[in-house]
Amino acid sequence: MDLTDSFRTRVVLLHSNDIHSRLEHAAQIASFIKEERRTYGSDRVLAVDCGDHMDRMRVETEGSDGIVNVELLNDAGYEAVTLGNNEGLTYSFQTIADAYVNRANFAVVCANMQDAATGELPEWLLPNTVIDKDGLRIGIIGVTAAFTDFYSLLGWQAKDPIETVMEQVAELRSHVDVLVVMSHLGLTSDRLMAEKLSGIDLILGAHTHHLLEEPILIGNTTICAAGKFGEYIGRVEIGIDPLTSRPLFRAACIPTAALEENPAASAIISRYRETGKQRLSKVIATLDKPLPTRADQESPLANLLAAGLRRWTDAEISIVNTGQLLGGLALGEVTAGELHALCPSPINPCLMTLAGSEIRKALEQALLPEFIHKPIKGYGFRGEVLGTLAIDGMTVTYDSSRPPLSKLISVEVSGDPLADGRLYSVGTIDMFSFKAGYESLANAVQFTYYLPEFVRDVIAVQLQSAGALQDCHRHRWHDIATS
Repeated sequence: MDLTDSFRTRVVLLHSNDIHSRLEHAAQIASFIKEERRTYGSDRVLAVDCGDHMDRMRVETEGSDGIVNVELLNDAGYEAVTLGNNEGLTYSFQTIADAYVNRANFAVVCANMQDAATGELPEWLLPNTVIDKDGLRIGIIGVTAAFTDFYSLLGWQAKDPIETVMEQVAELRSHVDVLVVMSHLGLTSDRLMAEKLSGIDLILGAHTHHLLEEPILIGNTTICAAGKFGEYIGRVEIGIDPLTSRPLFRAACIPTAALEENPAASAIISRYRETGKQRLSKVIATLDKPLPTRADQESPLANLLAAGLRRWTDAEISIVNTGQLLGGLALGEVTAGELHALCPSPINPCLMTLAGSEIRKALEQALLPEFIHKPIKGYGFRGEVLGTLAIDGMTVTYDSSRPPLSKLISVEVSGDPLADGRLYSVGTIDMFSFKAGYESLANAVQFTYYLPEFVRDVIAVQLQSAGALQDCHRHRWHDIATS
């Protein structure tokens, strides 16, 4: 928006999103927020977070069930946050409530998430909030992406976010001077919201990790977003047009790399790092032989995971990418912290009903370097590369010297040839249902998801089984070119 020098800043709105437990960046952002408050005064500065502040890949977050994130938000003086999918989907209904209730000094705002048992928002969650800053009434609505199939398994009822925002705008618009939506929906949905709905002044975006160094203006709605991981903090100066009384915005994204960590925030991180390590020091199992793993070929730990998924989902066969595992397990004691370190992804078991032809396609691709070494980002994945496929309930004979996509010689399921036209029950992971990596595995006719358990929980169970530990050393893949 073209603003003249007559623009008078009434309020400075600071917004973060998708920090994903990059806690040092959260500490840098805390310094910036406190400096802005020193400059403008607390009555003229408002800090909000648009979700995915938590990420269980981080020891402090995993070891505290997200409480470290709440403490950091408190310390930085945030006044409103919304839920991202990493808050809503990676914790049970009760665990996420426990993180906020009687602990959060800010409003948790998410209008489209209801308790499935009551059809109402839980007491600790608000559909909207109004915050007064320098005499301006700022109405804030929060919404998050409605992963309905997943949320229903955790006791949530996820409503359509765009319809929900429309309802909230109708309720709030006449009572506020500035109407803001904290949106954990992604940029495409934010654009749609701005195009379809009137009455929204400002959308603060998240979820798709988009960085808008220049805001987007659609009609009378301004869209801002600050990227990912706390690498930037969004800063929006709010003024009021003296002729129309409409809000004016001057927006930017401030890089955080050069900012110092706030000492109080650093102390919080350090404290929870130690308590997290203590909590994760619990011994899960003691191994009498190591379980190595490799992303580029069959290995015992990946086989153990595949067998565990088959057992967990009670499937005929199982398939999982070896890139889920960032390392193997050594001889001796295995702790919860080790499992967390080698398998940090918040990825859930999944049961698919899938045609043999789609399975065969993925098996062929799993023999190709471009799939094995393919970098994967998002979809809950916290590894580096896709890796090949670990399997159970199947044996594959192939010839590595043959051309790509024609290397398979035979695939057997329980002693019978894999039938292209037959449907199989396949124990696997939810990541594949999003067309990530081995995309043919997303062509299932039915999906069943298992929440809130992660694949590292599957491994923990397998480590208790002597039979599983022995069987994981058995080869499922046989290359006739090297035999």
